[in-house]
Amino acid sequence: MFVLLESISLVLLFQFNSYQGSLWFTSANTVVSTIQSWETKVISYMNLGTENRTLTERNVQLQLQLTALREQLEEAGRDTSLAGRMDTMRILDARVINNSIAQKDNFITIDRGSKDGVRPEMGVVTGTGVVGIVSQVSNHAAIVIPILNSKCRISCRLRNSGYFGYLHWDGGSPMEALLNDIPRHAHLKKGDAVETSGYSNSFPEGIFVGRILKVRNSSDGLSYEPVIALSADLANVRNVSVILGKK
Repeated sequence: MFVLLESISLVLLFQFNSYQGSLWFTSANTVVSTIQSWETKVISYMNLGTENRTLTERNVQLQLQLTALREQLEEAGRDTSLAGRMDTMRILDARVINNSIAQKDNFITIDRGSKDGVRPEMGVVTGTGVVGIVSQVSNHAAIVIPILNSKCRISCRLRNSGYFGYLHWDGGSPMEALLNDIPRHAHLKKGDAVETSGYSNSFPEGIFVGRILKVRNSSDGLSYEPVIALSADLANVRNVSVILGKK
């Protein structure tokens, strides 16, 4: 009874007194706006996973398209198939569910498997560059051998000159790798871009890998072994794309 009478009193107070009514209206709007703001932030946070996967896939597609456009300019229209080539590439978004960077032979586990079309030897990339190669596959998960694994070898080339070699990691910094077998007559300089060569079934040509950090000689002195600053931060990778091949 007390609560009922108190409620009636408050209604009468706010309804027939303009000052108190305006205070009630302002306070109510503030509370509602705050609740709506919280709701919007919660919904946005819940959608971050989907948005990140979409952005990763879009960045990969843009890299592939950029390579095709650059080659078209270089070939001056002689190869009209390049523009359509990258549109036929199928990629599958995936999420990293386990990752390591502190071992000599690190591994990454993703939440896609054979039921999703993933097979061994398929390339894995993120929006900023190359991640690694699929090694083992189950129905709904796959193990990836990343760049940060001593057994990983990825064929790469220098974007400006076309000289190619094999990218590998020597167990040092997780942000650096080495490019083997670059001939002594190749012209190298700090900042040169390194990308996939397309000489394997795992990656199409033109996927960005990183830039030359410094140039050093190989252990036998017969070739260069530039240190590459990797574009993909594998310590912080969350969303990746698996390159399934052509449509």
